[in-house]
Amino acid sequence: MGDDSHGWTAAPAAAERARSVLAAAWSCSVTAEGTREELAGAHTVTEDGRVLVDVPGDSALLAAAICAPRGEPSAVLEFADVAPVPVRDRIRARLWLAGWFTVEEEGRLAFRATRVVLRQPSGAVVVDLDDFAAATPDPLGAAEARLLTHLADCHADAVERLTRLVAADSLHGAVRVQPLAVDRHGLTLRIERTRAHGDVRLAFHAPADDVGQLTERMHVLLGQATAASCPRALQRQRADGDR
Repeated sequence: MGDDSHGWTAAPAAAERARSVLAAAWSCSVTAEGTREELAGAHTVTEDGRVLVDVPGDSALLAAAICAPRGEPSAVLEFADVAPVPVRDRIRARLWLAGWFTVEEEGRLAFRATRVVLRQPSGAVVVDLDDFAAATPDPLGAAEARLLTHLADCHADAVERLTRLVAADSLHGAVRVQPLAVDRHGLTLRIERTRAHGDVRLAFHAPADDVGQLTERMHVLLGQATAASCPRALQRQRADGDR
């Protein structure tokens, strides 16, 4: 029930995807020195990928950081990437950061990763630390939830039209198709069947760096879908008329 193998083309590199998950996450799970805490709205991310965590003064995590040798306890941070559109199996990716906490002023903890693991339906990958620090989150990440819910709720006809770009075998047995993800490289559709599901990626002809460019890329995909549904003779007639 993972992705259709041919679906992931023109996709973000692992480091970019990891940074996008980190940037979009509102909450995280922290395990350190035998303690585990669920934190919501408590972390921020620096440009180089360090995670800064604000914890209450009575937090066991803060106590572990203060009491640990050299003030640097080992820890693991886990982030989940959840699809904004209701679909089966909404967790699109998980990100684990293993590393060290240091205590900063006013109880803030700074976390620097020594190992980064990204797990997607296609499998898990260890992300190079230098690549992770240098990568930037997807520029559409802040708008993705709004864009996908609008597409699913208000433009079901457009989603149906886009399925004309999907290979027939990937649509076999489909009972529902929903937009699952969008990034600067393309749109991913979730194809749900009675007992399984698969994801198919529709790549843009060029990356989209903002919502305006995304709108143009989507219009191109919809145009390709419309052309794909026309009889070949009609397509040739239109092509001849454009000359």
